[in-house]
Amino acid sequence: MKTYTAKPAEIEKKWVIIDAEGVVLGRLASIVAMRLRGKHKATFTPHMDMGDNVIVINADKVQMTGKKRDDKTYFWHTNHPGGIKSRTARQILEGAHPERVVIKAVERMIARNRLGRAQMSNLRVYAGAEHPHEAQQPEVLDVKSMNKKNTRS
Repeated sequence: MKTYTAKPAEIEKKWVIIDAEGVVLGRLASIVAMRLRGKHKATFTPHMDMGDNVIVINADKVQMTGKKRDDKTYFWHTNHPGGIKSRTARQILEGAHPERVVIKAVERMIARNRLGRAQMSNLRVYAGAEHPHEAQQPEVLDVKSMNKKNTRS
């Protein structure tokens, strides 16, 4: 039996919308990363961009377990001497771009190469409930009902 390898013409991309309100961040990110890679498909091929286009709404209402909201720190460097900077997850979620927490969580679960960057371009994250992708007719993926641990009360 030969191993199946998908060809670019055979790849079918769907649009999926996920509501992040009340969903635990890490569990949401792992489901989104799996959808972006295409691992949920029977025709999964590791070296091809087979994943769906994923829209995440209400990213500002994502939940974190434990004290991660205050203890989790995001670092970056300004490329100047002594230019290390940091912000907590709470500061980012209450700031101007709360969707960056979800983007970073998913980005760190995707491969860091050309294919990973191509897969990340299929992710759209919005802080509120509004999104401009109604024309693509995305189907709703209910992450809350997949597992009771996906939500936090």
